[in-house]
Amino acid sequence: MDSVLHTTGRFGPRTLLITAAAVPLTGWVVNVTVLLKQLADKDKDPLTGLLRRDAYTARARRLLARHGDDAVLVMVDADHFKQINDSMGHPAGDAVLAAFGARLTAWAGPRASVGRLGGDEFAVVLELKAGRRAQRLEQLVRMLHTPVTLDDGRTVNIAASVGAAAPASVGSDDLSVLQRAADAALYDGKHSGRAVFATRQHATMPSINGRRAGRPGTAVWGRAA
Repeated sequence: MDSVLHTTGRFGPRTLLITAAAVPLTGWVVNVTVLLKQLADKDKDPLTGLLRRDAYTARARRLLARHGDDAVLVMVDADHFKQINDSMGHPAGDAVLAAFGARLTAWAGPRASVGRLGGDEFAVVLELKAGRRAQRLEQLVRMLHTPVTLDDGRTVNIAASVGAAAPASVGSDDLSVLQRAADAALYDGKHSGRAVFATRQHATMPSINGRRAGRPGTAVWGRAA
């Protein structure tokens, strides 16, 4: 008891001044924390938790500059997504998109740039050395073909088309070129259940309705549909 009283007695005017000064400082820290969270939330898609296009683009370019030929860009399209919305309802479609976001994030890891570009289209830029690419893309295809269980117990069978590109494979480290090439590779393997890795030819293909037209004869990784 004496020790407690003695310790309490040490709090004097100086201590009170410090305590009073700490109150507005604490409030400032809380406000800054809230502001940073709001800014971070603005960069993220509220449904999937993935980066919005602008935030994804900025981070993707930094990763490409940092990792060079060890970087890979992956494009993903959900297959038959409109059919899911039409037959099972938009809440089911939202659950599928959220599942895609969670699986892409888990697959790519915290250092990657994972974005929802719009609708059911996603993109990832990450460091992935050449010796591991085939295995990792096969893993991604399996993850994106695993059914989604809804809150009401219904199961949704899902699938995705995947295309990938690397600076050395397409002859450019420009983000737009890599995305076009990966998108063209994706359409080479559309609905096949396999990931397609882009070549230089994919970067120069003509587009149809804003999307790249694919060509046969490209490397495919993954599992059969």
